[in-house]
Amino acid sequence: MSNIQTGKSHYRFEKYASEGRFISYYWQLKEILALKPKSILEVGVGDRVFGNFIKDNTAISYISVDIAEDLHPDVVGSILELPFPSKSFDVVCAFEVLEHLPFEKFEQALAELARVARHCVLISLPHFGPSIRLEFKIPFLPRIRIAYKIPFPKKHIFNGQHYWEIGKCDYPPSLIRSILRKHFVIRKEFVPFGNQYHHFFILEL
Repeated sequence: MSNIQTGKSHYRFEKYASEGRFISYYWQLKEILALKPKSILEVGVGDRVFGNFIKDNTAISYISVDIAEDLHPDVVGSILELPFPSKSFDVVCAFEVLEHLPFEKFEQALAELARVARHCVLISLPHFGPSIRLEFKIPFLPRIRIAYKIPFPKKHIFNGQHYWEIGKCDYPPSLIRSILRKHFVIRKEFVPFGNQYHHFFILEL
């Protein structure tokens, strides 16, 4: 990352936390733990909910890296030039990080994530657009959930944080998938029912 956008003050509870964000934390942990890694690199420490859970509740070796020194990552460094040897970690993750880079640096960052990972890379990206959500729950029967994002192209304007978002003009999901497939096999992708703004990708090398 060429400049620091998200220092410590950005992650105050009243400013950053939301119900949807904690739903995303659930899916981050669920998908990572299902892979049974022995080591994890998290790029972008955020408010440490994910990292603290891994460190406090698992035996997984966890290392964090971030360009912002005031967030006190284990290692200070840029996603564009990760300070680790190739294939250092079983799993590498970057949740809501890549949109903080100009889009022309997206693929360079992906290449670095792929370089330091042994098996898998997990990312999430913001996915703009309204959604329709329906949920049915009848006693004694499984819950039924249906969600659909309505295409609603809109030109993205840099807001000091995000340089781009999936679903906006020039950034359709098909383009993002085509770039991801240059470096990975897309094992799984989904948008959580409870947070239609975060689009997850589980990527294999």
